[in-house]
Amino acid sequence: MKKGLIAALVLFLSGCGVAYISPGVPANDPKVDVRPLTLQIVKEANLAPYRPKTLPAVFFQSAGGAAGLRGIGAVPPASLDRPTKPSSLPVKLPPSAPQVPYTIGVGDVVLLSSPQGGSTVEELSGLLAAQNSRQGYTVQDDGAIAIPDVGRVLLGGLTLEEAEAQVFQELVSNQMDPAFSLEIAEFNSKRVSVGGAVAKPTIVPITLVNLTLEEALAGAGGIATRDQDYASIRLYRDGTLYEVPLREYYKRPAVQKTRLAPGDSIFIDTAYELDNAQAYFQEQIALAQFKQQSRVQALNELNSTMNLRRAALDEQRTNFLARLEVDAVDRDYVYLAGEVREDSRFPLPFDRKASLADALFSQGGMTTEKANPSHVYVLRAVKSTDRVVAYNLNFRNAGNLVMATKFELRPDDIIFVAEQPVTKWNRTLQQIVPSLITSGAAIANN
Repeated sequence: MKKGLIAALVLFLSGCGVAYISPGVPANDPKVDVRPLTLQIVKEANLAPYRPKTLPAVFFQSAGGAAGLRGIGAVPPASLDRPTKPSSLPVKLPPSAPQVPYTIGVGDVVLLSSPQGGSTVEELSGLLAAQNSRQGYTVQDDGAIAIPDVGRVLLGGLTLEEAEAQVFQELVSNQMDPAFSLEIAEFNSKRVSVGGAVAKPTIVPITLVNLTLEEALAGAGGIATRDQDYASIRLYRDGTLYEVPLREYYKRPAVQKTRLAPGDSIFIDTAYELDNAQAYFQEQIALAQFKQQSRVQALNELNSTMNLRRAALDEQRTNFLARLEVDAVDRDYVYLAGEVREDSRFPLPFDRKASLADALFSQGGMTTEKANPSHVYVLRAVKSTDRVVAYNLNFRNAGNLVMATKFELRPDDIIFVAEQPVTKWNRTLQQIVPSLITSGAAIANN
């Protein structure tokens, strides 16, 4: 009799809705369109338009680079211990300097002379006094010479013909007799140094006539070495070292006629290890390094600017990450419910699309002992309607999990994992059994 009462009580509680009711996706709801996932359905679902949120521009910016800075150029090679003599010396022929007219420079001395005459002496007394005493005019740092009764005349950077025209114009402007002649008495602004195994190391000036390599060597008294097999002419120009073996120099007239440029340095080396040349070229290297100080300073300034820029970018990125941590950044989310490790929301990543597999497994996945693998749904609302599409993933066949990696999520999607039938039954019993025990005890007492 009591057993019949208990069974009747169970049926009564279930019928009244007191027993456990679990959520699910009804297959017969006219507002819910259940679509089993296939590769074709996945392709159709992925056509839904969506543009992922993007990271701020500071995450793609860099602090910049050192584009445009010039290097220090080539330098003469250093030499340590004396190696064995090579079978041949290296050859690197120097190019001829461009053939250009001589231009007056700082340090040059020019002479002005005028014809003898009373009127000229009266009008150009200062000029003739200087000419008669054979005094020249030295081109000063600003490229000008100072002519008495005329003033400063700028000649620096001018050819001799241009300089004559400039002086003529100044004399005419000062209402003086422009009859004169102009010549360069001393060439001091453009020079070539010659050292090493020569009779007399010297500085050879470049004059109105282009200076050649053989003329520069002749100006130093010629080459003074008997070891022509391992002697070389080394020419240092604008950071580059050129080498001409002495025997090669004698065999090539064209090399002997090589035009030199202002600032060239020539060294006759008689040892393969360059012991004698090292000290000489060290001075040239030191001069080149001195000229590079401005470049070094510019590089330091650039590095400072880059460091400041890098610090500013790091600060902006840190600020964004801090705002992201306190949920102060506009994000797109999908939501997980049902038999998952924990009901939660999954933020869609920046600058890319996420898959169903990303959301499921990054949040801990499903509870395998309770979840129903044949009833995994992605619920997606149809815009401007009250309808819902429920994409059903059935992975009792584990091969269907591949579709989870291809199915792209959209903002506000809901991932729902249904429970297994036995889980539903166990939960119903967990709710009913305590009531049965209480009810049974009450009936027994009565």
